[in-house]
Amino acid sequence: MTNDLTNDERPPATPADSMRLIREQRAAAGRRLFPSQLYFLVPWGLAWLIGFGLFFLRHGPNDRTYLSMPGWLPLVALLGLLGVSMVISAVASARAYRHMAGPSALKGAMYGWAFFLGFLSLGVSIARVSDELPPNDQGLLWAAASVALVGALHMAGGAVWHDKSLFALGVWLSLVNVAGVIAGPGWHSLVIALAGGGGLLAFGAVLAVRRRTWLAEPV
Repeated sequence: MTNDLTNDERPPATPADSMRLIREQRAAAGRRLFPSQLYFLVPWGLAWLIGFGLFFLRHGPNDRTYLSMPGWLPLVALLGLLGVSMVISAVASARAYRHMAGPSALKGAMYGWAFFLGFLSLGVSIARVSDELPPNDQGLLWAAASVALVGALHMAGGAVWHDKSLFALGVWLSLVNVAGVIAGPGWHSLVIALAGGGGLLAFGAVLAVRRRTWLAEPV
């Protein structure tokens, strides 16, 4: 009788081969269903580090300019980087949740809408009252309120998914934001750039290492 099975179709020859196949399939499923946090935290971390860093260099404490550049450049750079980060995160989420159905997919969709509608509401509300404030306080209000919302949503996400790391990140961003507000205009940008953006990058690196270790664990 002719054996028409290919190498990929033949059953494992030994128990060791079976375990290797199980590990490979488990890792492949994990990569599909649980994308690396690098796709979520690193783009946003870089956006905050660069965008708020430019704000500090151009609009420093007491209106000091550390690096000469057009006044509009920091805002345009920050918004552009945030837009790119949003696209990268949305694509990574879509690729992950297309393999899921039911409560997990619903939670992800609702969480995404919470970000969108939360920032829409925040932007409309602040735009209504910000003209009543001095320019420096306007910038501080926009930045501080935005970071506060991000921190709160991360803590809410951690509670929904029982994810201690995500909740801890939300706590960190909230505390960093409070410290920046207390420091005042100009300094807030520096604090958010280094501790906020740098914190996102650090969390992303730690979670990526933990994910790689988890995927490599023996079955």
